[in-house]
Amino acid sequence: MGTLTRLIAASTIALAGCAGTGGPVAEDKVVYHLNDGLAQATNGLRNIRNHLEVNPKARIVVVAHAQGVDYLMKGRKDANGNPYESIVQDLKGRGVRFEVCQITLRNRKLKQDQFIDEATWVPSGVAEITRLQQREGFAYLRP
Repeated sequence: MGTLTRLIAASTIALAGCAGTGGPVAEDKVVYHLNDGLAQATNGLRNIRNHLEVNPKARIVVVAHAQGVDYLMKGRKDANGNPYESIVQDLKGRGVRFEVCQITLRNRKLKQDQFIDEATWVPSGVAEITRLQQREGFAYLRP
């Protein structure tokens, strides 16, 4: 087999491997914005799992403020009785960051010890979303 033939064969195999996925998977950078309670959180967490299914390299940050922080509180469950904590733990193990707005805690008179261990803290949820979009090039999604 000649060099040109081997090169064409290798290229064809490489392209065939990408055909089912739409091309090689690159690292997406996405901020998911949650601010509207448990139903939105349920939808958002499902979207994130789907996102990671098709792109396991995605860098995902979930920023929560207002009523969007509730799913990260200890003991919270979805409408089917499933604890949010186990879903969040799984996603955190896959590299997802969960950030909570400290202004929301102050305004709602909440304490950090009311939240699961996977939560991290940012001074302002909306300022963090802006920073991620403008300075780090993250795409914005709001389920």
